Amino acid sequence: MTTNVLILCTHNSARSVLSEGMLDHWAKKLGKDVRAYSAGSAPSGRVNPYAVESLSEAGVDTAGYYSKSWDEFTKAEAPRMRIVITVCDSAAAEQCPYWPGSPVKVHWGYPDPSNAPESERKKAFELTRQAIGYRMLQLLQLPLDTMDDADLQKALDAICAS
Repeated sequence: MTTNVLILCTHNSARSVLSEGMLDHWAKKLGKDVRAYSAGSAPSGRVNPYAVESLSEAGVDTAGYYSKSWDEFTKAEAPRMRIVITVCDSAAAEQCPYWPGSPVKVHWGYPDPSNAPESERKKAFELTRQAIGYRMLQLLQLPLDTMDDADLQKALDAICAS
């Protein structure tokens, strides 16, 4: 059974998109039945071009990526999430909608690479992508099919602490 993971950030333009791309990329390479989605509480309406560039340079296919609202994932026809990850502090502090199935929730915060000075922005996006990619690899090493929610919560919290 596919493990669906929703990654949230306020604008769904940088960190959540980097996370979606890296989780799907590594899951495919490792043969894991995991599917990533990303969304935002106040989507910007565009994916940051630095995020697209960083993912593309890492071999990640970004076709079809767009900035979308988390409301898309509260609908009855939306995929049922097993895990919801917030990657920015403002999204973590917001009152999230009710997610069908009561997924395990964790906050893995990253500084916003969009705030880096223009001359350093490309490097900031690349370093953020690498940090996110490492955590996504850790997530994919978990025996997701056999873990109950309590054990999954502990494992995700431990990844954040490392």
